[in-house]
Amino acid sequence: AVPAAAPSGRPAPGGTLRIARPPASEAETLDPASALSAYEYLGALYNRLVRIGPDGNLAPDLAESWEPDDRARTWTFRLRRGVAFHDGRPFTAADAAYTLRHILDAATASPQAAVLAPLVDPKTLRTPDPHTLVVPLKTANAEFPSLLTHYNCYVVPDGSARSIGRTGIGTGPFKLSSFTSAGPGRVTAYEDHWAGRPVLDAIDFYSVADMQARSNALLAGQVDLLSQTNLDFATARVVAASDRATIARAKDAQWYVLPMLTTEKPFTDVRVRQAMKLAYDPEHVLKVALQGAGTAGWDNPVPPIDPNHIAAHPVHDPEQARHLLKRAGHEWLAVDLYTSSYDPIFTPMALAYQESAARAGIRIRVKTAAADSYYTQIWMKKPLMATYWFTGRPIDQLLNQVFRGGSGYNETAWSDPAFDALLDRARAETDDARRRELYGEAQTFVIEKGGAMTPMFADRLVGISRQVRGYAEHGFEFDYLGIGLKGA
Repeated sequence: AVPAAAPSGRPAPGGTLRIARPPASEAETLDPASALSAYEYLGALYNRLVRIGPDGNLAPDLAESWEPDDRARTWTFRLRRGVAFHDGRPFTAADAAYTLRHILDAATASPQAAVLAPLVDPKTLRTPDPHTLVVPLKTANAEFPSLLTHYNCYVVPDGSARSIGRTGIGTGPFKLSSFTSAGPGRVTAYEDHWAGRPVLDAIDFYSVADMQARSNALLAGQVDLLSQTNLDFATARVVAASDRATIARAKDAQWYVLPMLTTEKPFTDVRVRQAMKLAYDPEHVLKVALQGAGTAGWDNPVPPIDPNHIAAHPVHDPEQARHLLKRAGHEWLAVDLYTSSYDPIFTPMALAYQESAARAGIRIRVKTAAADSYYTQIWMKKPLMATYWFTGRPIDQLLNQVFRGGSGYNETAWSDPAFDALLDRARAETDDARRRELYGEAQTFVIEKGGAMTPMFADRLVGISRQVRGYAEHGFEFDYLGIGLKGA
Protein backbone atom coordinates (compact mmCIF):
# COMPACT_ATOMS: atom_id res chain seq x y z
CA ALA A 1 0.00 0.00 0.00
CA VAL A 2 1.08 3.55 -0.72
CA PRO A 3 0.54 6.03 2.14
CA ALA A 4 -2.23 8.60 1.77
CA ALA A 5 -0.37 11.37 3.60
CA ALA A 6 3.07 12.58 4.61
CA PRO A 7 4.37 12.01 8.16
CA SER A 8 2.50 14.10 10.71
CA GLY A 9 3.86 16.16 13.58
CA ARG A 10 5.38 19.59 14.05
CA PRO A 11 8.81 20.35 12.59
CA ALA A 12 11.72 21.59 14.65
CA PRO A 13 12.98 25.13 13.99
CA GLY A 14 15.92 25.46 11.62
CA GLY A 15 17.58 23.06 9.22
CA THR A 16 18.00 22.91 5.45
CA LEU A 17 15.53 21.17 3.15
CA ARG A 18 17.06 19.63 0.03
CA ILE A 19 14.80 19.53 -3.03
CA ALA A 20 15.49 17.65 -6.27
CA ARG A 21 13.72 19.12 -9.28
CA PRO A 22 13.61 18.27 -13.00
CA PRO A 23 16.11 19.92 -15.34
CA ALA A 24 15.22 23.21 -16.99
CA SER A 25 16.62 25.13 -19.94
CA GLU A 26 19.46 27.62 -19.80
CA ALA A 27 16.84 30.33 -20.32
CA GLU A 28 15.29 29.63 -16.90
CA THR A 29 14.49 32.87 -15.09
CA LEU A 30 13.31 34.09 -11.70
CA ASP A 31 11.10 36.73 -13.31
CA PRO A 32 7.66 35.37 -12.38
CA ALA A 33 5.95 37.12 -15.28
CA SER A 34 7.85 35.16 -17.93
CA ALA A 35 8.86 32.04 -16.00
CA LEU A 36 8.00 28.62 -17.45
CA SER A 37 9.74 26.68 -14.68
CA ALA A 38 11.50 27.47 -11.39
CA TYR A 39 8.14 27.02 -9.62
CA GLU A 40 9.86 26.05 -6.39
CA TYR A 41 11.96 29.21 -6.31
CA LEU A 42 8.98 31.43 -7.12
CA GLY A 43 6.84 30.06 -4.30
CA ALA A 44 9.66 30.65 -1.82
CA LEU A 45 10.64 34.14 -2.99
CA TYR A 46 7.36 35.86 -3.81
CA ASN A 47 3.76 36.50 -2.84
CA ARG A 48 0.72 37.22 -5.00
CA LEU A 49 -2.05 39.67 -4.34
CA VAL A 50 -4.49 36.76 -4.10
CA ARG A 51 -3.81 33.04 -3.67
CA ILE A 52 -5.71 29.77 -3.62
CA GLY A 53 -6.32 28.49 -0.10
CA PRO A 54 -6.24 24.84 1.01
CA ASP A 55 -10.02 24.66 0.56
CA GLY A 56 -9.75 25.67 -3.09
CA ASN A 57 -11.24 29.12 -2.54
CA LEU A 58 -9.56 32.50 -3.00
CA ALA A 59 -7.59 33.69 0.02
CA PRO A 60 -5.76 36.92 0.91
CA ASP A 61 -2.05 37.26 0.30
CA LEU A 62 -0.63 40.74 -0.29
CA ALA A 63 -4.19 41.97 -0.76
CA GLU A 64 -6.20 41.71 2.45
CA SER A 65 -9.53 42.18 0.66
CA TRP A 66 -11.01 42.99 -2.73
CA GLU A 67 -14.42 44.00 -4.02
CA PRO A 68 -16.01 44.81 -7.38
CA ASP A 69 -18.45 47.52 -8.29
CA ASP A 70 -22.03 46.43 -8.97
CA ARG A 71 -21.23 45.49 -12.60
CA ALA A 72 -17.93 43.72 -11.89
CA ARG A 73 -16.22 46.29 -14.14
CA THR A 74 -13.91 47.83 -11.54
CA TRP A 75 -12.10 45.93 -8.80
CA THR A 76 -10.56 47.55 -5.72
CA PHE A 77 -7.83 45.75 -3.79
CA ARG A 78 -6.99 46.78 -0.21
CA LEU A 79 -3.31 45.96 0.32
CA ARG A 80 -1.54 44.63 3.36
CA ARG A 81 0.47 47.12 5.44
CA GLY A 82 3.86 46.50 7.01
CA VAL A 83 5.21 44.35 4.18
CA ALA A 84 8.81 44.75 2.99
CA PHE A 85 10.75 43.37 0.04
CA HIS A 86 13.96 41.45 0.68
CA ASP A 87 16.01 44.59 0.01
CA GLY A 88 14.11 46.51 2.70
CA ARG A 89 11.86 48.54 0.41
CA PRO A 90 8.26 48.77 1.62
CA PHE A 91 5.60 47.10 -0.51
CA THR A 92 3.03 49.59 -1.82
CA ALA A 93 0.28 49.84 -4.41
CA ALA A 94 2.88 51.11 -6.90
CA ASP A 95 4.52 47.68 -6.85
CA ALA A 96 1.19 45.92 -7.41
CA ALA A 97 0.35 48.18 -10.34
CA TYR A 98 3.86 47.78 -11.79
CA THR A 99 3.56 43.99 -11.60
CA LEU A 100 0.43 44.04 -13.75
CA ARG A 101 2.01 46.46 -16.22
CA HIS A 102 5.11 44.25 -16.41
CA ILE A 103 2.98 41.20 -17.21
CA LEU A 104 1.10 43.13 -19.89
CA ASP A 105 4.26 44.60 -21.48
CA ALA A 106 4.83 42.83 -24.80
CA ALA A 107 8.59 42.87 -24.15
CA THR A 108 8.08 40.62 -21.12
CA ALA A 109 6.51 37.85 -23.22
CA SER A 110 4.44 36.67 -20.27
CA PRO A 111 2.15 33.70 -20.92
CA GLN A 112 -0.35 35.40 -18.62
CA ALA A 113 -0.53 38.49 -20.83
CA ALA A 114 -2.93 36.83 -23.26
CA VAL A 115 -5.30 36.17 -20.35
CA LEU A 116 -5.11 39.63 -18.78
CA ALA A 117 -4.72 41.85 -21.85
CA PRO A 118 -8.34 41.49 -23.02
CA LEU A 119 -9.40 42.71 -19.57
CA VAL A 120 -6.84 45.22 -18.32
CA ASP A 121 -5.51 48.40 -19.90
CA PRO A 122 -2.28 49.13 -17.97
CA LYS A 123 -2.79 52.88 -18.49
CA THR A 124 -6.02 52.86 -16.46
CA LEU A 125 -4.62 51.31 -13.27
CA ARG A 126 -4.97 53.64 -10.29
CA THR A 127 -3.25 53.84 -6.91
CA PRO A 128 -5.24 56.42 -4.90
CA ASP A 129 -3.06 55.74 -1.85
CA PRO A 130 -0.10 53.47 -0.98
CA HIS A 131 -2.42 50.67 0.14
CA THR A 132 -5.12 50.70 -2.53
CA LEU A 133 -5.03 49.36 -6.08
CA VAL A 134 -7.95 50.06 -8.42
CA VAL A 135 -8.22 47.95 -11.58
CA PRO A 136 -10.81 49.12 -14.13
CA LEU A 137 -11.65 46.36 -16.62
CA LYS A 138 -12.42 46.66 -20.30
CA THR A 139 -15.29 44.21 -19.84
CA ALA A 140 -17.09 42.85 -16.81
CA ASN A 141 -15.47 39.89 -15.04
CA ALA A 142 -16.92 38.44 -11.86
CA GLU A 143 -13.92 36.07 -11.58
CA PHE A 144 -11.10 38.57 -12.14
CA PRO A 145 -9.23 38.08 -8.82
CA SER A 146 -8.88 34.37 -9.58
CA LEU A 147 -6.75 35.25 -12.61
CA LEU A 148 -4.18 36.80 -10.29
CA THR A 149 -3.50 33.51 -8.50
CA HIS A 150 -1.31 32.18 -11.31
CA TYR A 151 2.42 31.91 -10.63
CA ASN A 152 3.14 34.47 -13.37
CA CYS A 153 1.38 36.99 -11.09
CA TYR A 154 3.81 37.01 -8.17
CA VAL A 155 4.44 40.63 -7.15
CA VAL A 156 7.80 42.20 -7.99
CA PRO A 157 9.24 45.63 -7.01
CA ASP A 158 8.41 48.71 -9.04
CA GLY A 159 10.93 49.20 -11.86
CA SER A 160 12.63 45.78 -11.49
CA ALA A 161 12.05 44.36 -14.99
CA ARG A 162 15.71 44.31 -16.04
CA SER A 163 17.04 42.72 -12.86
CA ILE A 164 14.30 40.58 -11.32
CA GLY A 165 15.18 37.49 -13.35
CA ARG A 166 18.54 37.39 -11.52
CA THR A 167 17.85 38.95 -8.13
CA GLY A 168 14.58 37.25 -7.17
CA ILE A 169 13.73 40.12 -4.81
CA GLY A 170 10.23 39.56 -3.51
CA THR A 171 8.20 39.59 -0.31
CA GLY A 172 8.20 35.82 0.22
CA PRO A 173 9.36 33.81 3.25
CA PHE A 174 12.78 33.12 1.69
CA LYS A 175 15.32 35.36 -0.03
CA LEU A 176 17.70 34.36 -2.79
CA SER A 177 21.19 33.21 -1.91
CA SER A 178 22.19 31.68 -5.26
CA PHE A 179 20.58 30.65 -8.52
CA THR A 180 21.89 28.94 -11.63
CA SER A 181 19.69 28.48 -14.68
CA ALA A 182 19.07 24.75 -15.10
CA GLY A 183 21.37 24.12 -12.13
CA PRO A 184 21.61 24.29 -8.35
CA GLY A 185 20.49 27.13 -6.10
CA ARG A 186 19.73 28.13 -2.54
CA VAL A 187 17.27 30.34 -0.66
CA THR A 188 17.55 31.37 2.99
CA ALA A 189 14.95 32.38 5.56
CA TYR A 190 13.78 35.99 5.40
CA GLU A 191 13.74 37.05 9.02
CA ASP A 192 11.38 40.01 8.47
CA HIS A 193 8.70 38.21 6.47
CA TRP A 194 5.31 39.81 7.12
CA ALA A 195 3.67 36.50 8.07
CA GLY A 196 6.54 35.44 10.34
CA ARG A 197 9.85 33.69 9.88
CA PRO A 198 9.68 30.30 8.10
CA VAL A 199 10.52 27.18 10.11
CA LEU A 200 13.50 26.28 7.91
CA ASP A 201 16.80 28.13 7.76
CA ALA A 202 17.32 27.36 4.09
CA ILE A 203 16.28 25.32 1.05
CA ASP A 204 18.80 23.88 -1.39
CA PHE A 205 17.64 23.09 -4.93
CA TYR A 206 19.26 20.51 -7.19
CA SER A 207 18.51 19.84 -10.83
CA VAL A 208 18.45 16.08 -11.39
CA ALA A 209 18.10 14.69 -14.88
CA ASP A 210 15.41 12.03 -14.61
CA MET A 211 12.90 10.52 -12.24
CA GLN A 212 14.96 7.44 -11.48
CA ALA A 213 17.99 9.51 -10.53
CA ARG A 214 15.81 11.72 -8.30
CA SER A 215 14.30 8.65 -6.63
CA ASN A 216 17.72 7.14 -6.04
CA ALA A 217 18.93 10.37 -4.44
CA LEU A 218 15.92 10.32 -2.10
CA LEU A 219 16.47 6.67 -1.15
CA ALA A 220 20.16 7.40 -0.51
CA GLY A 221 19.30 10.28 1.82
CA GLN A 222 20.90 12.86 -0.48
CA VAL A 223 17.68 14.90 -0.90
CA ASP A 224 14.50 15.31 1.14
CA LEU A 225 11.79 16.05 -1.41
CA LEU A 226 11.15 15.30 -5.09
CA SER A 227 9.52 18.32 -6.70
CA GLN A 228 7.51 18.25 -9.94
CA THR A 229 7.85 14.47 -9.88
CA ASN A 230 4.83 12.20 -9.94
CA LEU A 231 6.23 8.78 -9.10
CA ASP A 232 4.91 5.77 -10.94
CA PHE A 233 3.14 3.28 -8.72
CA ALA A 234 5.94 0.70 -8.71
CA THR A 235 8.55 3.28 -7.72
CA ALA A 236 6.21 4.74 -5.08
CA ARG A 237 5.90 1.29 -3.44
CA VAL A 238 9.68 0.96 -3.32
CA VAL A 239 10.04 4.43 -1.79
CA ALA A 240 7.29 3.83 0.77
CA ALA A 241 8.93 0.57 1.86
CA SER A 242 12.29 2.19 2.51
CA ASP A 243 13.66 3.29 5.89
CA ARG A 244 14.59 6.78 4.72
CA ALA A 245 11.66 7.85 2.54
CA THR A 246 7.91 7.61 2.16
CA ILE A 247 5.07 8.99 0.03
CA ALA A 248 2.80 11.99 0.33
CA ARG A 249 -0.31 11.81 -1.84
CA ALA A 250 -2.11 14.79 -3.36
CA LYS A 251 -5.58 13.76 -4.60
CA ASP A 252 -6.24 14.48 -8.30
CA ALA A 253 -3.34 16.94 -8.19
CA GLN A 254 -2.37 16.65 -11.85
CA TRP A 255 -4.33 16.30 -15.02
CA TYR A 256 -2.64 14.45 -17.84
CA VAL A 257 -3.17 15.50 -21.43
CA LEU A 258 -2.55 14.26 -24.95
CA PRO A 259 -2.77 17.57 -26.84
CA MET A 260 -3.51 17.51 -30.56
CA LEU A 261 -2.08 20.55 -32.35
CA THR A 262 -5.14 21.82 -34.21
CA THR A 263 -3.06 23.82 -36.68
CA GLU A 264 -1.39 20.64 -38.00
CA LYS A 265 -3.01 17.94 -40.14
CA PRO A 266 -4.85 15.70 -39.49
CA PHE A 267 -5.99 17.51 -36.32
CA THR A 268 -7.23 20.55 -38.21
CA ASP A 269 -10.37 18.47 -38.82
CA VAL A 270 -12.71 18.38 -35.82
CA ARG A 271 -13.93 14.94 -36.93
CA VAL A 272 -10.43 13.55 -36.48
CA ARG A 273 -10.18 15.14 -33.03
CA GLN A 274 -13.54 13.67 -32.03
CA ALA A 275 -12.49 10.26 -33.35
CA MET A 276 -9.27 10.33 -31.37
CA LYS A 277 -11.32 10.93 -28.21
CA LEU A 278 -14.00 8.33 -28.91
CA ALA A 279 -11.37 5.74 -29.87
CA TYR A 280 -9.88 5.22 -26.43
CA ASP A 281 -11.20 4.24 -23.00
CA PRO A 282 -10.05 6.61 -20.21
CA GLU A 283 -10.79 3.95 -17.59
CA HIS A 284 -8.32 1.64 -19.35
CA VAL A 285 -5.63 4.35 -19.46
CA LEU A 286 -6.21 5.12 -15.77
CA LYS A 287 -5.86 1.47 -14.81
CA VAL A 288 -2.73 0.82 -16.89
CA ALA A 289 -0.86 4.10 -16.37
CA LEU A 290 -1.78 4.85 -12.76
CA GLN A 291 -2.88 1.51 -11.31
CA GLY A 292 -6.14 3.31 -10.56
CA ALA A 293 -4.50 6.02 -8.41
CA GLY A 294 -6.61 8.83 -9.79
CA THR A 295 -9.85 9.59 -11.62
CA ALA A 296 -10.83 9.10 -15.26
CA GLY A 297 -10.87 12.43 -17.08
CA TRP A 298 -13.17 11.77 -20.07
CA ASP A 299 -11.50 14.70 -21.88
CA ASN A 300 -12.76 17.30 -19.40
CA PRO A 301 -9.84 19.27 -17.90
CA VAL A 302 -11.95 20.64 -15.02
CA PRO A 303 -11.26 18.32 -12.06
CA PRO A 304 -14.13 16.41 -10.44
CA ILE A 305 -13.55 18.19 -7.13
CA ASP A 306 -14.33 21.57 -8.75
CA PRO A 307 -17.96 22.56 -8.01
CA ASN A 308 -18.26 23.69 -11.65
CA HIS A 309 -17.33 20.25 -13.02
CA ILE A 310 -19.87 18.53 -15.28
CA ALA A 311 -19.94 14.74 -15.35
CA ALA A 312 -21.63 14.37 -18.76
CA HIS A 313 -19.40 13.19 -21.61
CA PRO A 314 -19.47 11.08 -24.80
CA VAL A 315 -18.89 7.36 -24.21
CA HIS A 316 -15.99 5.29 -25.51
CA ASP A 317 -17.11 4.24 -29.01
CA PRO A 318 -14.47 2.76 -31.34
CA GLU A 319 -16.99 2.14 -34.12
CA GLN A 320 -18.15 5.76 -34.13
CA ALA A 321 -14.48 6.77 -34.17
CA ARG A 322 -13.93 4.61 -37.28
CA HIS A 323 -16.98 6.19 -38.93
CA LEU A 324 -15.75 9.73 -38.27
CA LEU A 325 -12.27 8.96 -39.56
CA LYS A 326 -13.70 7.44 -42.76
CA ARG A 327 -15.83 10.56 -43.34
CA ALA A 328 -12.76 12.71 -42.78
CA GLY A 329 -10.71 10.71 -45.27
CA HIS A 330 -8.38 9.30 -42.62
CA GLU A 331 -9.40 5.67 -42.38
CA TRP A 332 -6.57 3.61 -40.82
CA LEU A 333 -5.03 6.75 -39.38
CA ALA A 334 -1.38 6.47 -38.26
CA VAL A 335 0.20 9.21 -36.14
CA ASP A 336 3.28 9.75 -33.95
CA LEU A 337 2.76 10.31 -30.22
CA TYR A 338 5.75 11.90 -28.47
CA THR A 339 6.68 11.17 -24.88
CA SER A 340 9.76 11.24 -22.65
CA SER A 341 11.10 10.31 -19.23
CA TYR A 342 10.49 13.90 -18.06
CA ASP A 343 7.49 12.50 -16.22
CA PRO A 344 7.21 8.78 -15.42
CA ILE A 345 3.52 8.66 -16.37
CA PHE A 346 3.96 9.98 -19.91
CA THR A 347 5.08 6.73 -21.51
CA PRO A 348 2.66 4.38 -19.69
CA MET A 349 -0.15 6.77 -20.63
CA ALA A 350 0.97 6.86 -24.26
CA LEU A 351 1.23 3.08 -24.46
CA ALA A 352 -2.18 2.61 -22.83
CA TYR A 353 -3.71 5.05 -25.30
CA GLN A 354 -1.96 3.24 -28.16
CA GLU A 355 -3.45 -0.06 -27.04
CA SER A 356 -6.96 1.30 -26.53
CA ALA A 357 -7.14 3.36 -29.75
CA ALA A 358 -6.05 0.36 -31.82
CA ARG A 359 -9.60 -0.97 -31.45
CA ALA A 360 -10.72 1.89 -33.71
CA GLY A 361 -8.05 1.10 -36.29
CA ILE A 362 -5.80 3.97 -35.22
CA ARG A 363 -2.09 3.14 -35.32
CA ILE A 364 -0.12 5.12 -32.75
CA ARG A 365 3.66 5.20 -33.05
CA VAL A 366 5.09 6.11 -29.64
CA LYS A 367 8.27 8.23 -29.98
CA THR A 368 10.55 8.90 -27.00
CA ALA A 369 12.23 12.32 -26.87
CA ALA A 370 14.96 13.63 -24.56
CA ALA A 371 13.73 14.82 -21.17
CA ASP A 372 15.96 17.90 -20.93
CA SER A 373 14.64 19.44 -24.16
CA TYR A 374 11.10 18.08 -24.09
CA TYR A 375 9.40 21.36 -23.24
CA THR A 376 11.49 23.38 -25.68
CA GLN A 377 11.59 21.02 -28.68
CA ILE A 378 8.42 18.91 -28.39
CA TRP A 379 5.71 20.72 -26.41
CA MET A 380 3.49 22.86 -28.67
CA LYS A 381 5.67 21.90 -31.65
CA LYS A 382 4.75 18.28 -32.41
CA PRO A 383 1.19 17.46 -33.55
CA LEU A 384 0.62 14.92 -30.76
CA MET A 385 2.46 14.54 -27.48
CA ALA A 386 2.04 13.89 -23.75
CA THR A 387 2.02 16.52 -21.04
CA TYR A 388 0.45 17.37 -17.69
CA TRP A 389 -0.83 20.33 -15.70
CA PHE A 390 -1.24 20.97 -12.01
CA THR A 391 -4.82 21.30 -10.80
CA GLY A 392 -5.85 23.97 -8.32
CA ARG A 393 -6.59 26.66 -10.90
CA PRO A 394 -9.97 28.40 -10.66
CA ILE A 395 -12.15 27.45 -13.61
CA ASP A 396 -12.01 30.84 -15.32
CA GLN A 397 -8.22 30.81 -15.11
CA LEU A 398 -8.03 27.23 -16.38
CA LEU A 399 -10.30 27.71 -19.39
CA ASN A 400 -8.85 31.06 -20.40
CA GLN A 401 -5.19 30.10 -19.97
CA VAL A 402 -5.27 26.74 -21.66
CA PHE A 403 -8.12 26.95 -24.17
CA ARG A 404 -8.82 30.57 -25.16
CA GLY A 405 -7.62 31.43 -28.64
CA GLY A 406 -4.26 33.21 -28.56
CA SER A 407 -3.31 32.30 -25.00
CA GLY A 408 0.38 31.59 -24.49
CA TYR A 409 -0.51 28.32 -22.75
CA ASN A 410 -2.97 27.16 -25.42
CA GLU A 411 -0.98 24.03 -26.20
CA THR A 412 -3.39 22.80 -28.91
CA ALA A 413 -3.52 26.20 -30.69
CA TRP A 414 -7.29 25.69 -30.78
CA SER A 415 -9.16 28.89 -31.56
CA ASP A 416 -12.93 29.14 -31.72
CA PRO A 417 -14.59 32.58 -31.52
CA ALA A 418 -17.84 31.03 -30.26
CA PHE A 419 -16.00 29.39 -27.35
CA ASP A 420 -14.19 32.62 -26.49
CA ALA A 421 -17.50 34.49 -26.56
CA LEU A 422 -18.99 31.90 -24.20
CA LEU A 423 -16.12 32.48 -21.77
CA ASP A 424 -16.77 36.21 -21.96
CA ARG A 425 -20.44 35.72 -21.14
CA ALA A 426 -19.54 33.52 -18.18
CA ARG A 427 -17.07 36.10 -16.86
CA ALA A 428 -19.59 38.92 -17.10
CA GLU A 429 -22.38 36.99 -15.37
CA THR A 430 -22.76 38.16 -11.76
CA ASP A 431 -25.37 35.51 -10.89
CA ASP A 432 -23.38 32.57 -9.48
CA ALA A 433 -25.79 29.83 -10.60
CA ARG A 434 -26.03 31.13 -14.16
CA ARG A 435 -22.25 31.55 -14.31
CA ARG A 436 -21.81 27.88 -13.36
CA GLU A 437 -24.19 26.89 -16.17
CA LEU A 438 -22.13 28.86 -18.68
CA TYR A 439 -18.92 27.27 -17.48
CA GLY A 440 -20.65 23.92 -17.90
CA GLU A 441 -21.40 24.77 -21.52
CA ALA A 442 -17.76 25.74 -21.96
CA GLN A 443 -16.63 22.33 -20.70
CA THR A 444 -18.93 20.61 -23.21
CA PHE A 445 -17.40 22.78 -25.93
CA VAL A 446 -13.88 21.65 -24.96
CA ILE A 447 -14.89 17.99 -24.81
CA GLU A 448 -16.65 17.94 -28.16
CA LYS A 449 -14.59 20.34 -30.29
CA GLY A 450 -11.26 21.06 -28.61
CA GLY A 451 -7.90 19.48 -29.31
CA ALA A 452 -7.03 18.24 -25.82
CA MET A 453 -7.55 14.65 -24.78
CA THR A 454 -7.62 14.38 -20.98
CA PRO A 455 -7.48 10.69 -20.08
CA MET A 456 -7.15 11.09 -16.32
CA PHE A 457 -6.50 13.07 -13.18
CA ALA A 458 -3.67 11.62 -11.15
CA ASP A 459 -3.06 11.49 -7.44
CA ARG A 460 0.43 12.92 -7.36
CA LEU A 461 2.66 10.49 -5.47
CA VAL A 462 5.36 12.69 -3.97
CA GLY A 463 8.62 11.18 -2.75
CA ILE A 464 9.54 12.66 0.61
CA SER A 465 12.03 11.97 3.40
CA ARG A 466 10.68 10.50 6.62
CA GLN A 467 12.36 13.46 8.34
CA VAL A 468 10.12 16.06 6.66
CA ARG A 469 7.27 17.51 8.71
CA GLY A 470 4.55 20.02 7.82
CA TYR A 471 4.26 19.08 4.16
CA ALA A 472 0.81 20.17 2.98
CA GLU A 473 0.25 20.61 -0.75
CA HIS A 474 -2.58 22.32 -2.58
CA GLY A 475 -2.69 23.64 -6.08
CA PHE A 476 0.84 23.18 -7.33
CA GLU A 477 2.80 24.38 -4.31
CA PHE A 478 3.31 23.63 -0.65
CA ASP A 479 3.43 25.70 2.52
CA TYR A 480 6.89 27.29 2.57
CA LEU A 481 6.30 28.85 5.98
CA GLY A 482 5.32 25.66 7.78
CA ILE A 483 7.43 22.94 6.18
CA GLY A 484 10.45 21.74 8.14
CA LEU A 485 12.38 18.75 9.44
CA LYS A 486 11.96 16.44 12.39
CA GLY A 487 14.03 17.39 15.40
CA ALA A 488 16.89 15.29 16.67
